[in-house]
Amino acid sequence: MRIGVPKETKPQENRVGLTPDSVKVLSSNGHEVLVESNSGFEAGFDDDQYKKFGAKIVKNAEDIFNDSEIIVKVKEPLKNEIAMIKENQIVFTYLHLAAAKELTEGLVNSKSVCIAYETVTDNYGRLPLLAPMSAVAGRMSIQAGAHSLEKNQKGRGLLLGGAPGVDPGTVVILGGGVVGENAALIATGMKSKVYVVDKSQKRLEELKKTFGDSITPMLSEKTNLEKLITECDLLIGGVLIPGAEAPKLITKKMLKFMKRGSVIVDVAIDQGGCVETSKPTTHANPTYIVDNVVHYCVANMPGGVPRTSTIALNKATLPFLSKLASKGYQKALTEDKNFLEGLNVFKGQVTYKAVADVFGHKYISPNEALTNV
Repeated sequence: MRIGVPKETKPQENRVGLTPDSVKVLSSNGHEVLVESNSGFEAGFDDDQYKKFGAKIVKNAEDIFNDSEIIVKVKEPLKNEIAMIKENQIVFTYLHLAAAKELTEGLVNSKSVCIAYETVTDNYGRLPLLAPMSAVAGRMSIQAGAHSLEKNQKGRGLLLGGAPGVDPGTVVILGGGVVGENAALIATGMKSKVYVVDKSQKRLEELKKTFGDSITPMLSEKTNLEKLITECDLLIGGVLIPGAEAPKLITKKMLKFMKRGSVIVDVAIDQGGCVETSKPTTHANPTYIVDNVVHYCVANMPGGVPRTSTIALNKATLPFLSKLASKGYQKALTEDKNFLEGLNVFKGQVTYKAVADVFGHKYISPNEALTNV
């Protein structure tokens, strides 16, 4: 099968859909890989490396979209890319459709086959293609938050890790999943006072076993968030409902309870954010202030460390892409119920219920959609 890798066009997005090593695997299995020129350069992969492992370097995105059966990306297609997607073409990337009506409509109208990394599951209900980037974003959230707390970034002027004779800052993490666990890893390493809020008692017990007394686990139904955030210097929003819009746990009214110059890092912004005052930002302009609280809401945080992120992502996505290319979408998806969960849009139909519900589309199950081909 012919696989196309266009250069990412989202602002400050320097990741790339495939590494040269992934191209090597695909080429050795008889697939043709087209890579847009310089698409991997900012992640540390030049065109010669791709050519060495069998890729064909293509000068522009139009030819990639025109000549490929599968499009492999990192971030969701932007407006100019949606216009290039062909009927029946397979698009394999992060989509986050529940927070993107225009994108959803565009993909529905394209009549393409859209498989979202973030809704592919495993046998335990986990999200194996989202997890690597959630881990990166979770670790980066503390790094970004610590920087945003500096006075020249309009923060409190507080060193998150403290200093001799000075207490460290307090971190409140909403959500104990992959983002939350990795945020806690870095925050506890900095000796911060760390609270982790989650709705699952079992998950909190797991985190307590991992971190011991370095964290304070808090069950969400028994937690007064208004009171908790009064102590907070850095709030991490790591809440996730797979494929659906994130719940707004922190309202605008609640900001008045937070300290002047405290920081919110809303990692859930890809799914609409879990803070009412959150809006997507970029690496070029990552923060803004509402009611004296600094908001960091970069929608592609792992794009700031593109080499690490691209390698980590490919380790997770390559086995699925290999099945897709070797077997075709119908066989690859029907043979693997977990892979099937990734099918969000299929030839003009919405096949992910949370997306259909939020935008008022008729929902058709992935199995039914594939059966009716």
